[in-house]
Amino acid sequence: MAIKIGITGGIGSGKSVVSRLLEVMGIPVYIADIESKRLTNTDPFIRQELCALLGEKVFEGGELNKAFLASYLFGHPDHARRINEIIHPQVKDDFRRWVEGQSFSSIVGMESAIFAAEVDVVVMVYAPLELRVQRAIKRDCSSRELIMKRIRSQMSDEEKRKQAEFVIVNDGKVPLIPQVLELISLLSEKIASLQKQLSSLQGDNSEENKAKLQKLKEDLKSAQD
Repeated sequence: MAIKIGITGGIGSGKSVVSRLLEVMGIPVYIADIESKRLTNTDPFIRQELCALLGEKVFEGGELNKAFLASYLFGHPDHARRINEIIHPQVKDDFRRWVEGQSFSSIVGMESAIFAAEVDVVVMVYAPLELRVQRAIKRDCSSRELIMKRIRSQMSDEEKRKQAEFVIVNDGKVPLIPQVLELISLLSEKIASLQKQLSSLQGDNSEENKAKLQKLKEDLKSAQD
């Protein structure tokens, strides 16, 4: 079973850059945003549930009516939760199937800010706030006001850091490649010994072995220390 790393970070932090570097280095990465959009258009369950919630207008000519969906999403704070309850479980299942297909890889990645429970190690990509704002304005051709509104709606960097086992700094000053190589090296060193120990403990549900399994996971997560 591959070790699953989650690449997270706020808007403009550079998650996609780090994901591309991992892919260049031979680690397959599941881009949750892209796959979520694909599934929203193609998954029969998602289409059925969205139509039941919003009516047939949500799909026009067989394609998702993005403007109509966006107007619903921003209409009320509770609307995003309803949409996520339809889409997110399908994305999780798709990710799990995708992981099963990556049998040739000992490490796989998932670029996402919201599926931390699906991975073994969370990697946060960090950049200073002002740099993130400028990147997002340029990338999205958006206004500072709209970008700041999106940033305020996301989990703070402080909270993301608490959840992360590794932090990659993408501030335009600290080189990225050595940090990504260090991450891969640290994980690779742990994988062989941890997987051997884990395999010997799997299937034993005693309290002692549950504690050992938890300790092994914590060891993996502290590999950067």
